[in-house]
Amino acid sequence: MGTILEMRGITKEFPGVKALDDVNLAVEEGEIHALVGENGAGKSTLMKVLSGVYPHGSYEGDIVYDGQVKTLRGINDSEREGIIIIHQELALVPLLSIAENIFLGNERARNGIIDWQETNRRTAELLARVGLKENPETLVDDLGLGKQQLVEIAKALSKDVRLLILDEPTSSLNETDSGKLLDLLIEFRARGLTSILISHKLNEVEKVADTITVLRDGATVARLDCRQGVSENDIIRDMVGRSLDDRYPARDPRIGETVMEVRNWTVHHPLHTERKVVDDVSFHVKRGEVLGIAGLMGAGRTELAMSLFGRSYGRDISGEATIDGKPADLSSVRRAVNAGLAYATEDRKTYGLVMDQSIRRNVPLAKLDAVARNMVVDHDREAEVAEEYRRKLNVKSSSIEQETVNLSGGNQQKVVLSKWLFADPDILILDEPTRGIDVGAKFEIYTVIRDLAEAGKSIIVISSEMPELLGITDRLYVMNEGRFVGEMPTAEASQEKIMSLIIKSGART
Repeated sequence: MGTILEMRGITKEFPGVKALDDVNLAVEEGEIHALVGENGAGKSTLMKVLSGVYPHGSYEGDIVYDGQVKTLRGINDSEREGIIIIHQELALVPLLSIAENIFLGNERARNGIIDWQETNRRTAELLARVGLKENPETLVDDLGLGKQQLVEIAKALSKDVRLLILDEPTSSLNETDSGKLLDLLIEFRARGLTSILISHKLNEVEKVADTITVLRDGATVARLDCRQGVSENDIIRDMVGRSLDDRYPARDPRIGETVMEVRNWTVHHPLHTERKVVDDVSFHVKRGEVLGIAGLMGAGRTELAMSLFGRSYGRDISGEATIDGKPADLSSVRRAVNAGLAYATEDRKTYGLVMDQSIRRNVPLAKLDAVARNMVVDHDREAEVAEEYRRKLNVKSSSIEQETVNLSGGNQQKVVLSKWLFADPDILILDEPTRGIDVGAKFEIYTVIRDLAEAGKSIIVISSEMPELLGITDRLYVMNEGRFVGEMPTAEASQEKIMSLIIKSGART
C-alpha cells in the first residue's frame, strides 16, 4: 500500500530538556505500528507533534503525509487530514450523552439547529462499528471505562479518520476490555485503517503490531518487523539499553510480627448506601512483609484502601483496626498518617500530586511540619528534602523546580512515592503503583518496595497485573465483589489459582 506517514528529523525542546532529538518514524498504510519506550522516551511528545498539539514552528523537522510535507498549525489541521489522537486521559464530558460527546464541536445541524434524529442515527451506526449496543442518549458517566474508550474511538471514526493514534489505550482497562479494544484494532486493519499504538504492555504490542519503533531518551534506536519474529526480551533490550533477565529484583524476606490487623471491615457506597462495597473483610500484615491484594476491577480493593486511609471513601463504615496491638484511630487522613499509615493512590494526577506545582513543593506535602519553622515553610529545607528524594528515587527532571505535570508517568509516580517515604509511615498501601509505567521504571519501583520491606516497613500492594503481584509479594489475599475469597503464600500462588477463586466465589453469590 505504501508509506502513509514519515516524520523526518523531528527535534523538540522544552526549557532545559531536549524531549526529541532527530527522531525518524515511517508508517505503512493499513498497518498497526507500535511506538514503545520507557517513560520520558518521547513517545507522547512525538505524537503531539503529529496531531498538532505542538504546532508547526514549535519543533524542527518535517512531517510527510500522503507524500506531501504538511504544516499542521493545530489539532484542527491534523483532524482535517484524518489524523486523530486519543489521549491516555479520556476527553469525554461525563454528564453529556454518547451522541452529544461524539459530535461535540462537530454537530449535525440544519439551519443552525441541531438535528437530534440524524445525530442519534449516525451515533448508532458508529457505535455498531466499535461493537457497542448502547442507546445514543445514554450518559457517558453511566458507562464503564472500557466502553468509554470505545466511545472515544467512535468519535474518531465520526471525523473520517485515516490515521488513528492511541496513547496507552488499555492502561486503565481490565483484561476483557483490553482484549476487545485490541480485536477492534485488528478489525480496523483489515478495513485498511492505519493505527499508531503507544503502549507499555509489551504482550499487547506483540499481539497486534506489524512494526515497532523504539524510542530511548528522545531518539529513535530501533525499528522492528514483527512479521519476522520479535520477542519481549528484544523489545526490552532496545528500550532500556540492556537485557532485563529478571523483571523483579531478588529478595530475601525477613518477616516479623503482625503490625496491622483489620477485623470485620464493612463499607457502604457513598451514594447508594444500601450497597456494601466492602463486606466484612478481615486481614493482617506483618513487619517487613509485602502483602498483595488481587482481584478484578470493581472488586472493592481501592474502596477498602481509601476507607482505611482516613475514611476517604464510603459511608457507614464499621469494623476495627489495630496497629502494634493497639486500636488505631483512622477517622481522618491526618489521624491515619499520625497512626503510621500512608496511601499512594492509583489516580496520581487527581489525588496524588498537585500537578501545577514543582517537585520541590510536592515532595514534603504529607509532612509539612518537618520542613517548617514556627508554622512557616523553610524553603531551603524544602529544597534539600526534594533534592534528596529526587536523587534517591532517580527522578528524571531538569531540576526540583520542574512542574510535575511535565514529568513522565513513571517519574510522577516516583514523586508520589517520595512524598510518602518522607512521611516515614510504618504501613504503606500502594494502589496500582506501576500503572502506565514502562518496564525499566517498574523495576525501579519494585526495588523501592523491596528496600522498604527490608527496612522493616509493611507494604500492601493492590495491582490488576497478576504477574506483578506474583513477582513482588510474600503473601496474597484475593478479593471479589467486596469480600476476601482466598489467602495464600505467594510461593503457592498462580494466576490460575487466583482466577479460580474469583470465578468460584462469583458463582456462589
